[in-house]
Amino acid sequence: MRSLRHPQGQSPAGSRRQALLARLGPLGRLGRRLAPRLRRRLEPVLHLFWQQHGSPGHRARGLAAGVFTGCLPFFGLQIVLGVALAAAVRGNRLLAAAGTWISNPFTTLPMCWLNYQLGVLVIGPGPAWPALHEMDLELMRRLGWAFSSRLILGSVLMGVLAAVVSGVLCWRWLHHSERRRQARPRQALPH
Repeated sequence: MRSLRHPQGQSPAGSRRQALLARLGPLGRLGRRLAPRLRRRLEPVLHLFWQQHGSPGHRARGLAAGVFTGCLPFFGLQIVLGVALAAAVRGNRLLAAAGTWISNPFTTLPMCWLNYQLGVLVIGPGPAWPALHEMDLELMRRLGWAFSSRLILGSVLMGVLAAVVSGVLCWRWLHHSERRRQARPRQALPH
């Protein structure tokens, strides 16, 4: 079987992978060690989400509903709103709950700032974005509707954009995967 292998005993794909990892240096070595562990841990979770029942459209609508509500600044209600919206648009409720994870402790503040800036761009200048050390509920209450209206409008616009992009990409990926699975010839069962 040596004739099927690359001269050094590796397949051509394996040698390309090794060359890429060598160019990445320490990052490539770290990735080579961590990737299999991370993949083993994430595969069952991703499998659970992507193997949901329903058509590609049903699953994509659910994910899009979750991503939309994940962009809204209603923390603590995003999953409830996402599941309710998924039910209204006949989408997958579990994928809607997962889609709300677009906002998490790492992305919440940057998303809110970006949404506020988008609201300022549409409505016009408003109160300045408060410094991190000043942020609390009392300050948000004092800033009032002038601040909140820009944040909510920007969040809705960003949510619509993110929902459309994620929904279309999800639908295309699921549709392509389903067509590829149907085109694959089935093997006969052994007697």
